[in-house]
Amino acid sequence: MHGLVLGATSSPAEEATLAALLRCCVREVAGPRGLVWPAPPYVLLRVGGTLLRARTRGGAALRLDGTPERLEHGAWRPLTSGELVRLTEAELRGAGTDGAANEEFAGQVAASREAVAAILRARAVAEPPADPWLASEQALVFGHPFHPSPKARAGDAEEWTRYAPETHARFPLRLLAVREDALAEEGDVAALDALGEAPAGHRLLPAHPWQLGLLRPPLGGALADLGPGPLVSPTSSVRTVYAADAGVCLKFSLDVRITNCVRKNAWYELAGAVELTSRLGPVFDEVSAVFPGTRWLREPGYRSAALGTGLLEGLGVIVRDSPWRVCSPGVVPVLAAALAVDPAAGGPAPYGTDAMERDPLGWWTAYVSAVAPPVLDLFFTHGVVLEPHLQNVLVGLGPDGVPREAVFRDLEGTKLVAGRHDLTGLPARVAGALTYDAERGWARVVYCLLVNHLTEVAATVAARGGDELLRELWRAARAVFAAEADRLGRPLPLPDLLAGAPLPAKANLGVRWARAADRAAGYVPIANPLA
Repeated sequence: MHGLVLGATSSPAEEATLAALLRCCVREVAGPRGLVWPAPPYVLLRVGGTLLRARTRGGAALRLDGTPERLEHGAWRPLTSGELVRLTEAELRGAGTDGAANEEFAGQVAASREAVAAILRARAVAEPPADPWLASEQALVFGHPFHPSPKARAGDAEEWTRYAPETHARFPLRLLAVREDALAEEGDVAALDALGEAPAGHRLLPAHPWQLGLLRPPLGGALADLGPGPLVSPTSSVRTVYAADAGVCLKFSLDVRITNCVRKNAWYELAGAVELTSRLGPVFDEVSAVFPGTRWLREPGYRSAALGTGLLEGLGVIVRDSPWRVCSPGVVPVLAAALAVDPAAGGPAPYGTDAMERDPLGWWTAYVSAVAPPVLDLFFTHGVVLEPHLQNVLVGLGPDGVPREAVFRDLEGTKLVAGRHDLTGLPARVAGALTYDAERGWARVVYCLLVNHLTEVAATVAARGGDELLRELWRAARAVFAAEADRLGRPLPLPDLLAGAPLPAKANLGVRWARAADRAAGYVPIANPLA
């Protein structure tokens, strides 16, 4: 397919938005309909009746080189995100949705593009943190590579950029005092009392200033405002912050939709974090005895105000360990997602690239060996479902830059396989939120570990070596998975995975189009690079 190409220039925000939506179309729209064709160095696809092409690299990660194009009257013309939105809408309205439209969709994509532009403007004049872990948390300029609106978030940009990790924000907490007879807490929350001093008969309750402005709780009586507290830095999830002076992370509720979800700590999630921390302590002790590089971040307690469900959830804060507390001396924790960023797209260079470039195959083998076996062991041996996606895993790099440890976090996404744990005595809503059936749990593990995580990191490692290096990386990964399968006795469905069973890829475009809750997201099958 040849023809005249008419050039155009576009902004980094436009390019990132277009690339993310195009990837979604390949995976969820054109791919399942058989309307994607390889034409190296391009991939061709048909969306909304129009033929598109994009120069790609990175295998299943679908990293793009240059601007995607559409065929019009025999000439290839640069594609814009607005045009792709219209083509996507036309396709989705006619595909089993009874002609249903989504009048919010185009606005969400545009809002994400404007958010990226605002991030880039603010980031250009901001000073990055000296802490390498914190810098990695704040490196995700473009967001989820397979999401139609990866940086969409509610609110005015002048407000949310003050609290955004991508802008290197740093801000003071607001400190509240809760009268002791109106206190709600479980577990170990001693770290909160180190943030300031509460008056007699009260306990200290830190609050995220953005959330406080959204909630506007009644102050006076059982709840008092003590003013600004210590400075904190936001991590990649936006609502979780690092309080360096106290040496802990704090996970707040934030009544803001970020990508798919409103980020709120439901009451059963507050209780569930403490329950899981208690239950998983002995489990992780066993796993780390088998895989000494395995670490996890406990969430030992929460505190809030017992002033009705709205304020209980809205002001609830979960205490979480700092990764510096659990990593070995000399080991630097780095967010996995920061290792998967694509510098060719205009983002920051991945941390630790020197060691990666010196010995890509050795670095990758160490990486997979640190991350994958404990996830499989937790599922098959202990009935624990982790969500080891790029933002839930930190990789501990040794002084030589080679992966040594894997740190797993975020108990909200961690589940127990139903029927393998005694949940007697737990409130039904808490117990229900803590469990997955085995089939759903396995799909979540495979999606997070392979599709969301290892596929993206592999694309970064192979960036300079091309397709042949990428094939070598997956051969090495297969060897790691096969060795762990042998150690576990090859339990089903692990042999199916090694035999090449298609992988489940989360349908972020579909769930946004349906305006459904994130937990309702389905999966689409994609090729398995372990085959």
